[in-house]
Amino acid sequence: MASSFVEIGVEAARRWEELVAGDRPWIRIGTALCGEAAGAFEVATAVEAALEGQGVSAQVSRVGCLGLCFAEPLLDVQLPGGHRVFYGNVRPEDVAEIVSAHVSGGTPVAGKALGYLPGEESDAPLPDGIPDLNQHPMRVWENRIALRNAGNIDPMDIYQYIANGGYKALNKALGSLTSQETLEEVKASGLRGRGGAAFPTAVKWGFLAGNPAPEKYVLCNCEEGDPGAFNDKNILESDPNTLLEGVIIAGYATGASKGYIFIRHGHNGPIDRCRAAVNQARELGLIGENILGSGFNYDVEVALTGDSYVAGEETALMEAIEGKRSMPRYRPPFPAQVGLFGKPTNINNVKTLSYVPEIVSRGGAWFADIGHDTSTGTAILCLSGSLRYTGMVEVPLGINLKDVIYEAAGGVTGGRALKFLQTGGPLGGVLGADNIDLLLDFEVLRGAGAIMGSGGIIAADDTTCIVDLTRSLIAFCQYESCGKCFPCRMGMSHLLEVLERICCLEGTGEDLALMRNIGENMQAASLCGHGQLGFNPVSSALRYFGPEFDAHIIDHRCPTGVCELPRFSPAQSRR
Repeated sequence: MASSFVEIGVEAARRWEELVAGDRPWIRIGTALCGEAAGAFEVATAVEAALEGQGVSAQVSRVGCLGLCFAEPLLDVQLPGGHRVFYGNVRPEDVAEIVSAHVSGGTPVAGKALGYLPGEESDAPLPDGIPDLNQHPMRVWENRIALRNAGNIDPMDIYQYIANGGYKALNKALGSLTSQETLEEVKASGLRGRGGAAFPTAVKWGFLAGNPAPEKYVLCNCEEGDPGAFNDKNILESDPNTLLEGVIIAGYATGASKGYIFIRHGHNGPIDRCRAAVNQARELGLIGENILGSGFNYDVEVALTGDSYVAGEETALMEAIEGKRSMPRYRPPFPAQVGLFGKPTNINNVKTLSYVPEIVSRGGAWFADIGHDTSTGTAILCLSGSLRYTGMVEVPLGINLKDVIYEAAGGVTGGRALKFLQTGGPLGGVLGADNIDLLLDFEVLRGAGAIMGSGGIIAADDTTCIVDLTRSLIAFCQYESCGKCFPCRMGMSHLLEVLERICCLEGTGEDLALMRNIGENMQAASLCGHGQLGFNPVSSALRYFGPEFDAHIIDHRCPTGVCELPRFSPAQSRR
């Protein structure tokens, strides 16, 4: 087993050395969804045309997202044995100069360069007049674990992953740890689910490991339909093998026989790159029969579903994989007893599983030493809205949320004031600008009326109406309700009806009490988290911005001027 993996590692190291210190420059272009939206594929085409037109030989790789989404399309050049120099917001018409001056001529275009990252063991002189990208505000605060390879390696090349420590954890687990010992490492890490519930991962795995059934499944959930969240998709687009290795280790630790990676249909980048990772891992004997000669048999399949936000709920996810409509199941029985195709099943989020390889490789105590109290490790945050630097950062839990917004994200754009943060997706909550001096911690955020959720944080400036924003969130939740249970189906519709009325400046004095009553019923009686958490946006908005709701209802006035009275409104006639 060990010699087999050593041989794979030797070949991977040889290929990597050829890329970073061979006789050709290496050009990497960020082609994750953010890069694609900004025109990265057009830039890639321009790079290939410029190289051919100028007769220059270079290696070109389409990598994932470095996290600096505000600078996409992002392109970097690494000369043999040199440092990586990044160019941000690259347009196709910029490419010819970059190729002629830098790739061919060896001189970076200082006026257009965003920054540089030091090359591995490079003794080349540092680029003159170009800043160190590690000193950029979005990177200063980072501690990259799950995102350690994002934007660095070609996600379609498993050898690049292996050359950077990939599958070392799997080799360690199969070669020197029992299934129980592997589970104990995860337990020692204190890892908690990153899909929203923050449930202890080892406890969840233990439910499945304790079931003696001969056929068991591990599911990875990449439905990710939250507005403002894109970290799961980025991991699959940037480094799918870190997830795949986590899925395999989870199967080994729980005694499962097969893994499923569940992705929403239409997300072609994550789907294509994940499927390539699975196929390449199978070719190298990292999944399938007798993995690395250990006697462990385990296969992995990429499963797709149509657009359905509720498919992110674990039992609805299983329904989708079985080819049924995505609707939650009644529980009990719980998935660890009766899950996918009636077999015991464990479900985890992409981010959760992507931490596992480093935890097993470095040890659970190493991971537990990062973070705050019972919130161990890091958080992968998606920063969007009215911020100077938008994108994705992986920061240690326990840092101050205020620092994330005003330091890492550069504060609010246009010199305007921050009004609130919307966190945790549409089922999360809002935090007023005066209430963000909080530790990034699962319990602390929950106590403040917000949740970490899937990691999305949307910043709004003082031109945003909180009532209108709340209406938009509830409209999303109402549209995405599967309709199976009455409290959620009707509760969402009633909440939206009341909020529409308030946004039209036609609210009544009874509306706030009515919404609270609806919310309490949804929380107590809904079948799944979609309904149980559906009142969160409203309750947190009322908690921090009650006077703004009062202005709409009592004064029939929107302080921001966003909401208007409809023509021939009854409220107008009363006035």
